[in-house]
Amino acid sequence: MTYLKAIILGIVQGLTEFLPISSSGHLSVAQYLMGAVGEDVLLMNVLLHLGTLAAVAICFWKDLLALIKEACLFFVDVVKGKYSFRYIKEDFAKMNPNRKMLIFFVISCLPLLFLLLPVGGGEKVMDRLSVFSTDDSILAEGFCFLVTGLMLLSGARQAGSKKPKKEMDGYSAFLVGAAQLFAAAFPGVSRSGATISTGLMNEISEDYMIRYSFILGVPAILAANVSELKSVSVTGTTLSFGHIAVGVIVAAAAGVGAIRLLKWLMKKNYFKYFAYYCFAAGVFCFGTTALSALILKIGG
Repeated sequence: MTYLKAIILGIVQGLTEFLPISSSGHLSVAQYLMGAVGEDVLLMNVLLHLGTLAAVAICFWKDLLALIKEACLFFVDVVKGKYSFRYIKEDFAKMNPNRKMLIFFVISCLPLLFLLLPVGGGEKVMDRLSVFSTDDSILAEGFCFLVTGLMLLSGARQAGSKKPKKEMDGYSAFLVGAAQLFAAAFPGVSRSGATISTGLMNEISEDYMIRYSFILGVPAILAANVSELKSVSVTGTTLSFGHIAVGVIVAAAAGVGAIRLLKWLMKKNYFKYFAYYCFAAGVFCFGTTALSALILKIGG
């Protein structure tokens, strides 16, 4: 790992984690093009997510503090016996927005439990799906880029055709969670793109969905990191503290810029252009794979 590669990977991670074009897909393609493989790269991928988490904290610190405070108050109310499922259902309309968002977060995280289901041989669903992100091809990434483009285009068109709601509901929260599950399973499907588009298709406002999607991503990113860290060997790594620090700082700075850029682009109704970019990325992956195969055939 060189400092230049650490900077490139940090920029790619920071920009693509928040722009709806898939960070996992772009990191996979960047590593493929740079020939970056091995435990160092896998470990760096995990650590770069710390930078994106820092970007969320910088841009949404007020929302995060309000939600943490509300979570504590909610816990106290539950301990006191104030809340039951029936009570929540009957008095949901009277709750403040932060408490409603907490409940929606729980609903949106439920589909992710599917990844933890055992499939035999001591493996879980998530272990079987990881083959798509660890192979030496970018065909799967190319297909997933096209899928992301279709979702973004659908979300942009739906957002422009209907008057958005002010906030989410339970049904929409579950659909957003299902979209996050789909994105978590396949590299090249953007998590933010899938969740934001699903919200837009359910008439949720753009501003609400940006905040909801990125804050919802915090537990998902942390869980993914813990899972990936278990499969990465830190023994014998050549990564230095300098490489890690540079990559994380660059990822955080790029992430902050990406969040602000996305807010501006959505206000200008430019969301659909991300779909066109993903279509181009998908075609690039297919073309690169075909060209590599042709070169190998000629050389062989």
